[in-house]
Amino acid sequence: MSQKNETLSLFLAIVITIGLIFGGLWFLMERWAQLTGTVPKTSGSGNTGNPINQFVNNRCNVPNLPEGTFNYGGSTTWAPIRKDVDSVLESLCPQFTLRYTQPASGQAGSGTGIRMLIDNQLAFSQSSRSVKAEENTEAKQKEFGLKEIPVAIDGIAIAVNQNLNIPGLTVAQLKDIYTAKITNWQQVGGPNLPIKVYSRNKEAGGTVEFFIENVLNKEKFGTNVSYVGTTTEAVRKVAANPGAIYYASAPEVVPQCTIKSLPLGRISSQFVPPYQQPVVSPSECPSKRNQLNSQAFRSGDYAITRNLFVIVKQNGQTDQQAGEAYANWLLTPQGQELIEKAGFVRIK
Repeated sequence: MSQKNETLSLFLAIVITIGLIFGGLWFLMERWAQLTGTVPKTSGSGNTGNPINQFVNNRCNVPNLPEGTFNYGGSTTWAPIRKDVDSVLESLCPQFTLRYTQPASGQAGSGTGIRMLIDNQLAFSQSSRSVKAEENTEAKQKEFGLKEIPVAIDGIAIAVNQNLNIPGLTVAQLKDIYTAKITNWQQVGGPNLPIKVYSRNKEAGGTVEFFIENVLNKEKFGTNVSYVGTTTEAVRKVAANPGAIYYASAPEVVPQCTIKSLPLGRISSQFVPPYQQPVVSPSECPSKRNQLNSQAFRSGDYAITRNLFVIVKQNGQTDQQAGEAYANWLLTPQGQELIEKAGFVRIK
């Protein structure tokens, strides 16, 4: 009888020991997840693949994050980040409320965001271009500086009709198309077809300003350019016109099903696509979509890339604290992963 009791006691001791070991391991895994800013994925229905679901249970661990409601605004290129990244920060840190603020007049964009920041209508702004010298001067006249903090990499992708048969364009050829020096696809190795050129207008924001500054070398658009209000409108027009061309932020162009994005090169022998190879055929889209060529964007092999910036007031006040804390959070591994999920290229 005593032997049976000893066996039972030994069995219970083993069970309790195993339970303690697994309990300890579970606690350590949960603690590690909190410290590293990740939540282990599970096979249950709670994990939908949404970035918010992956991070919402974490604590707010953002250094120097002030409490309050902060107006911000600016670049339309940042729209996916505002939707899929900023919402996670607000879920983690409900004491930090972001309020996107449209300009009272004119179109939203990098330039208007910086203007509103200088006029003290925003705590910080989001931009797809660098701060201009004259903007810095205006800020200094109001006794504060402007600091730009790069947080992501974007590229400019060129959209053309699916049926256009051309291997790619050089940046010089692209410039000549938009300044009306090249007007037929035959001039760049394509079919005998007039080029129908589309762009948003200069007031539309940082993407157009960046294009004029860095692709056109500050030359004016040619008289052949037709202006559209949005990229959505432009994509429809390019899909309907065999000779059309348009440019926009790569995440807005590369995944599209009805148009294709052209490889670009600094020289004609080195065209680099903005999408990952192999290219996804239209018949496979939208169940499969082309993905950004992140490696080429990050290395600079793709010809037209740029940084996305958080523009922060250097005034020693709460606005500066909010802007810097927001930018620093975007630069954490968690923030960079979310930026990548939103369709952009991580900067670190």
